[in-house]
Amino acid sequence: MCECEGDEEQRRKTPIPQPQIDESTLIAMQQHMAQQAAFSQIPDVVKGFIVHFHQAVLENNLAEITVAYESGWNKYTEQFYSRTEWPEAELIAPLVNDDPIFLILYRELYYRHVYSRLQPNIDDRFHSYENSCELFNYLLNSEGPVQLELPEQWLWDIIDEFIYQYQVFCTWRSKVKSKTDDELQMLAEGGPVWSSYSVLNVLYSLMQKSKINEYIVAQREGKSPEEIAEIVGEYGQRPLYRMLGYFSIIGLLRVHVLLGDYTLALKVMENVELNQKSPFTRVTACHVATYYYVGFCYIMLRRYPDAIRTYVTILNFIMRMRQYHTRSYQYDQISKTADRMYALFAVCHALSPSRLDDNIANTAKERYGEQYAKMIRGGEEALPAYEELFLYACPKFITANPPPYDNPIAMNAFLSLTSPLESPTSAQPSSTDATHRHLSLFLADVAAQSPVPTLRSFLKLYTSLGAKKLANFLDADEEEMVQEMMVVKQASRSVSRAGTEGTGLLDGQTITTSDLNFVIDENMVHIVESTVGRRYAGWFIKNTERTQKIFDDLRSMPLPTPPKSAVAAAQTAQATGADKQKGTRTGGQKVAWGGVKVA
Repeated sequence: MCECEGDEEQRRKTPIPQPQIDESTLIAMQQHMAQQAAFSQIPDVVKGFIVHFHQAVLENNLAEITVAYESGWNKYTEQFYSRTEWPEAELIAPLVNDDPIFLILYRELYYRHVYSRLQPNIDDRFHSYENSCELFNYLLNSEGPVQLELPEQWLWDIIDEFIYQYQVFCTWRSKVKSKTDDELQMLAEGGPVWSSYSVLNVLYSLMQKSKINEYIVAQREGKSPEEIAEIVGEYGQRPLYRMLGYFSIIGLLRVHVLLGDYTLALKVMENVELNQKSPFTRVTACHVATYYYVGFCYIMLRRYPDAIRTYVTILNFIMRMRQYHTRSYQYDQISKTADRMYALFAVCHALSPSRLDDNIANTAKERYGEQYAKMIRGGEEALPAYEELFLYACPKFITANPPPYDNPIAMNAFLSLTSPLESPTSAQPSSTDATHRHLSLFLADVAAQSPVPTLRSFLKLYTSLGAKKLANFLDADEEEMVQEMMVVKQASRSVSRAGTEGTGLLDGQTITTSDLNFVIDENMVHIVESTVGRRYAGWFIKNTERTQKIFDDLRSMPLPTPPKSAVAAAQTAQATGADKQKGTRTGGQKVAWGGVKVA
């Protein structure tokens, strides 16, 4: 055997070394293959929708963006993703050429879907916050205003969802005993994730960047477009920043209510007018939310007439526009908010009876008749009824500061303070629960007014009454009776904006809300009752003017042009009638507008 053949045989026996693949490369390959498999699972219509959506955003085509956002996204959600997540942003990135701005907007929709249809885990909560930070950093920290246009509905939803996710996270974060060890570790290391400071900072920054308050004041003063442009600067001139700034005001109203600062909540709104011409009315969900939170502020500030007037305005609007709301994808949310406002209206009406709008009052009594009857009667049954409606209709309050997850000693002390939640009417509520804290404050004020219905019922029977006799009716001594009468006097006074429209929401003047007044002269109580009748004259004048306008419009309208077939039939009838006796009706019966109705 020759030497070359021996070498060949040796090579056959020697194994060929295989290329070594390190672990990281292998993991990357596996992830890439998994992504390809997941990408192939995306329906073609969804891929086409995302491409079309991206193109509309690139071109700032508001009409196409609106259709894709309000119609396309919801349609494909119901069709393919009603019970699962949309494809992750990394999967659809090749479809949009890795456009970072569109991917941020896509993730905003992605996480909103997770929060509304599914159950977010701790990673979703953290990543949705990071995506919100990326979006607002892009808008606020870019060199000059960004060249992006989005529909007003989407801009409101961005602000609304940002606050909602913050609210949900704070509620979830406060439930310490339900956390796993991994979640406790992540919360301890999470830092300022969904902190109250960061959320407020974003909203105030959008207000300041857009100079929205300066814009509203300049418009109210009737300044020219050139003057307004000079005042608000390059950011305030852009519709994107202007509407984000405006919606941030409404967002701050909501956040301050959730944190329990009702005076500051109304102070933020000092430049926003509650009327049908305000920009927030262009987005129905924003319109309803604004009135809901303003009305609730008035309730907690004991300005019940203002709360009633606020709720009557928006509930009448919802009633008139109900047929249009059914077309909105937010119809269910608007209906739920309306139900809560009817409950709050019933509470206000029981605390401060008025005849502002009998239609709304009757609807509230139909829905919450049992609770309303108990609240009106007062006594022991009233407080549970107030509590039930308050807990149903109030916002989901939050605690600004998180539990001390990063401090084990403080955490143990915090857990020792936490106790099972109990009703404020039966026992002291947990000191860590924000909702029950606000409920206890509200019920304390209601409890102070609990003797009012009974005392009013006695006072209405007399024009003058001895103090001793009245004390005997109440089974109390004279000193206690005088204290209760002072409570009645105080309950009948309230600060109201009535007659001061056009001023800030906190402005107002003291008015008397009761039809019963009295004075105590030595040992005698003198009572005066003023009955306010229905304002029939105003009602008839208003409806007469409306009828006259409809009549004038009808008179000024041109007569409708008859169709060609009717004209031809009329000519035939005239030709036939010429051969017969004049005035004979042929070809049919004459009807209004000169047409002919063929028999």
